[in-house]
Amino acid sequence: MSGPGVLTMAKALNQGLRDAMSADDKVLVMGEDVGPLGGVFRVTEGLHAEFGGSRVLDTPLGEAGIVGAAIGLAMRGYRPVCEIQFDGFIYPAFDQITSQLAKLTNRHEGSATFPIVIRVPYGGHIGAVEHHQESPEAYFAHTPGLRVVSPSTPNDAYWMIRQAIESDDPVMFFEPKSRYWPKGDVDLTSPASPLHASRLVRSGRECTVAAYGPMVSVALQAAEIAAAEGTSIEVVDIRSLSPIDYGPLLASVEKTGHLVVAAEASSFVSVSAEIAATVTERAFFSLEAPVLRVGAFDAPFPPAKLESTFLPDADRVLEAVDRSLGY
Repeated sequence: MSGPGVLTMAKALNQGLRDAMSADDKVLVMGEDVGPLGGVFRVTEGLHAEFGGSRVLDTPLGEAGIVGAAIGLAMRGYRPVCEIQFDGFIYPAFDQITSQLAKLTNRHEGSATFPIVIRVPYGGHIGAVEHHQESPEAYFAHTPGLRVVSPSTPNDAYWMIRQAIESDDPVMFFEPKSRYWPKGDVDLTSPASPLHASRLVRSGRECTVAAYGPMVSVALQAAEIAAAEGTSIEVVDIRSLSPIDYGPLLASVEKTGHLVVAAEASSFVSVSAEIAATVTERAFFSLEAPVLRVGAFDAPFPPAKLESTFLPDADRVLEAVDRSLGY
């Protein structure tokens, strides 16, 4: 498929997987219900019919087995793409990912590569119960040997899944569930950015808001509301959580002097905390106020009816912006 189009993120990911599998017969898709059903969110819909059961594998309900089998396949020259059905189901695979996958290339002194992508639908705003709306990205960003990325738009979803599959390093690919269905322009001819590049997505003068994945749309909503009230907010999409590209973010902070970092995850020992600390170290003399963080409350995910209170929204982002500008 070539040329521009308007797709949902789910369809963009589906097309990205299809194009990657067409380009390289060593690319496999595996996970629970990814075959004829097409996945819980239909991201793999149609792939089983097109590529067959030897390349789109329905696995048992065992995440440790999915990742362990993928490691073996990678050793044999394949490029597996694993789907973890929901974010909170990843913990049975945690040992395979952090104790094995993340360390194997180093253990082999670089003589072996493990080009495995682990797709993780994550985040809230879908009205589900616990284990279905979590944000575990910090566990993996903290682990050396893993690359961790999260798209926020359909265009990024298409290109980042293609780039992740082409990487010779293991990539944790966090897909914001709340963004699966909104549509956006997708240019299927060339990527807008490298896989690990941050990107300025809205220019402003007074305060920078850094976000990734599901919170980028919230940050942009906050910026629209602020603009109507006379406050100019700049928004940076971090996109890659490990490694983090600080260039565009530091340039923005040097211009605005203020930074709010927004994420759905709890702020305690988080990617947001790492960003806040690093920007404070590297742009201290540009900051006119402390870096502030906006995140979910430091508690287990609540029943679905309380998710709108638990998760940060545009109002909480704007409250942090007001506090920052008030110093």
